[in-house]
Amino acid sequence: MIRSGAVLGAGVGVGAATAGPAAAWEPARDRGEQPMVDVPFEGFEKVRVGLIGLGNRGGGQDVRFGAVSTVTAVCDIRPARVERTIGRIMAQGFQDTPPAGYSNGEEDYLNLVRRDDVDLVYIATPWEWHYPQAKAAMEHGKHVAIELPISPHLHEIWDLVRTSERTRKHCMLLENVNYFRPELQLFNMVSAGLFGDVQHASGGYVHDLRWPYLFGGAYYPEHWRRRWQTRMNALHYPMHGLGPVSAAMGINRGDRFDEIVAVSSPPKALALFRSEDPRVGPGHSSWDDAPYISGDRHSAFVTTASGRFIRVEHDVNSPHPYTRETTLTGTRGSIELDNARVYLESLGHDNHTWRTGSSYTSILTQHDHWLWPALERLAEQYGGHGGGDFVAIFRLIQLMRLGMTPDIDVYDSAAWCSVIPLSHESMKTEHLRPVKIPDFTRGHWKNPRPTFD
Repeated sequence: MIRSGAVLGAGVGVGAATAGPAAAWEPARDRGEQPMVDVPFEGFEKVRVGLIGLGNRGGGQDVRFGAVSTVTAVCDIRPARVERTIGRIMAQGFQDTPPAGYSNGEEDYLNLVRRDDVDLVYIATPWEWHYPQAKAAMEHGKHVAIELPISPHLHEIWDLVRTSERTRKHCMLLENVNYFRPELQLFNMVSAGLFGDVQHASGGYVHDLRWPYLFGGAYYPEHWRRRWQTRMNALHYPMHGLGPVSAAMGINRGDRFDEIVAVSSPPKALALFRSEDPRVGPGHSSWDDAPYISGDRHSAFVTTASGRFIRVEHDVNSPHPYTRETTLTGTRGSIELDNARVYLESLGHDNHTWRTGSSYTSILTQHDHWLWPALERLAEQYGGHGGGDFVAIFRLIQLMRLGMTPDIDVYDSAAWCSVIPLSHESMKTEHLRPVKIPDFTRGHWKNPRPTFD
């Protein structure tokens, strides 16, 4: 999707600051930019939400927002999607007035963000639109929750941080995996000290997306995610695994990302799939793609200021069962969420044998996060990745109504998403030289502070 000059103009003046090495750029705060660390929401009797993007992702989140908030406006470039969403919202019976609909072209979202009856804007559009839509929403006095990533470009990530600081509006990555039950149990186990001092972890996104997502028309426009493979050689989507272990390790709350080094395999799988799969015919839009330059498998090591590290994985091109590669090791034990096994000297494990099955489940259940027992029935009813999508949305709206600070703030969002452009930057260097990761908090990471706890 090509953005117009008016939309692209939202970033003017930011890109020029990245003329040097991208990773080294850490702008000083301008007058009027104040830290958003520990800044609470204002508190709302009810939260009024505008939804932008009603496709593969946003088209399922609509009823979850409708269940816990008042949806006052919806936007998509397809009028049929707007009408469908309005109908789904009203069929729930939770509000008397239907949302206003916006579908008059690519920039009609600007009319949504200008409304005075929207407190939160939810964005679920193709990646290149996340930045201009989030920036416009904050400029018009709205908080923003964005599907992954907030942006794939470092200068845009920085500008969202600075816009949040200037407008005093929160800009949050709506990372649903952080709210999955095992991930919240892991967070509680770390907080309880079961792993001792956490030393290293891993997380990422390994998910064969070739069909139906990259070639099968599951997205709209059909090509939007696939063509990012022609633009950057990067870990395009690492946040699902990276976010939960970063939260458990206290990133931006006593530690921070320091450097990254990334490697990739050659880009072969997508071209091979296109040439061999009978479902991809000669008239398929993929034959108009530029050459695929992003490797099939990416691995990166992110080191932290305190000397710890996180291994980050990304592969959406290869035939491979789904995994987020989530592991964590400390001085007292280790856990592998995807393999459902744990070993904890703090609980008397001393025979070099993983605890699996009912033993594993019992340990995690003892450290259940309060959100899940409280919301289990509703999470089952409204679903989304086993209920995690509903829990994430419920929690965000709850925090806004209670006037509390967000679990995931703009600095977390920036750090996690910076792995995308900085992995691309790292792979342009020779001999696996690390690339510095900016301190988006500009010093505030040194102070421990609450998040999911």
